[in-house]
Amino acid sequence: MAMMTDSTARDLTSSTVPFRHATVPLSQRVAQVAAIAAAEADSVDRDSRFPRAAIHAAREHGLLGAQIPAEFGGESATIHDVTEMCYALGRACASTAMIVAMHQTKVACLVRHGRGSAWHERLMRRIADEQLLLASSTTEGNNGGNIRASAAAIEVTAEAVSLVRDATVISYGAEADGVMTIARRANDAAASDQVLVVFTKEDYTLRPTLGWETLGMRGTCSRGFELKANGVAAQVFAEPYDRIHAQTMTPVAHLSWSSAWAGIAAASVERAQAFIRKAARGAGGQLPPGAAHYNAAKRSLIKLRALITANLDAYTAAEFDERALGALDFQSGINLLKVEASELAVETVMSAMRACGLSGYRNDGDFTIGRHLRDVLSAPLMINNDRILANIATASLMAAVPATLRG
Repeated sequence: MAMMTDSTARDLTSSTVPFRHATVPLSQRVAQVAAIAAAEADSVDRDSRFPRAAIHAAREHGLLGAQIPAEFGGESATIHDVTEMCYALGRACASTAMIVAMHQTKVACLVRHGRGSAWHERLMRRIADEQLLLASSTTEGNNGGNIRASAAAIEVTAEAVSLVRDATVISYGAEADGVMTIARRANDAAASDQVLVVFTKEDYTLRPTLGWETLGMRGTCSRGFELKANGVAAQVFAEPYDRIHAQTMTPVAHLSWSSAWAGIAAASVERAQAFIRKAARGAGGQLPPGAAHYNAAKRSLIKLRALITANLDAYTAAEFDERALGALDFQSGINLLKVEASELAVETVMSAMRACGLSGYRNDGDFTIGRHLRDVLSAPLMINNDRILANIATASLMAAVPATLRG
């Protein structure tokens, strides 16, 4: 696929309808952004660069502020809208999809837990108006990826808040307009006594500490930084982080990420289907040996999509019921979604590559699946599946086994 130039990106963007035209459905605008993301996906991966044209298009078409409530200038997009967005972008460019999924998770936290705070409501208006991109900082050098234990603590006075954090990963941190991060409530607080705080770009500096030379998801530019931030005390969310984590951060992240991974899987199945069809036409209708692997890929994609939609329905049914969201069975299920979806996505892409054989293994043909496989291999490692399974082992034992099919 040819590399997208800056002029090509401008042409594609200018040829589409501006997002502020209320007559253009969100799904149509997502499709337009996905087309731009697909056009630069190979160069984003090859050069390990931020998908600038795709994210610019996402701004132009209002995707970054879609979740913001209408009263603050947004579209009140739902979790269904967000997951469909991530799926469509995943089919086009995995890095773009993951960036948007991470951003939408942060926005979901702001929307649900920032109401009633004048500072956070102003930020919502800014996101809707300026289409700001929010990054996430949850991983530190000392916590091994355990986001429910923080090393760095905020320092809060009556008026101000400050934080110094050794962040081993801040995806697209250098490109973001703000960062949402967790921290210990105070220097003498336990590691698990955490708060959520959001800083905008004028509040912080980033000093690079680690690079990002990886197998896949190269365009997320998930480098390590020392984060130094200073803001006003109102930027700290009033609700304790444990509630935000259970009610919003975990379910929205796992649903959004899983949808992005499903999009990658779907794109690989589509390429495998095209390969099998071409091979069959060339052989007078005789299916090639890889057809069985295509069937396996299609079957696992069906299971993956069903798993996501079932958990999506479960979340929306309990979205505003704090007791239901905190229940052991819901928390176990939403964490197991991440584990199962990531494994199924890898399985699907691997089957698709085997269906295509050498044509899928090559990097220079119409049926290449190498980028898809490298990208999706990150899925079981993001908040490592082994850590999740270990953390939920006790809760899973305590949760009741359903007595009915839909119970």
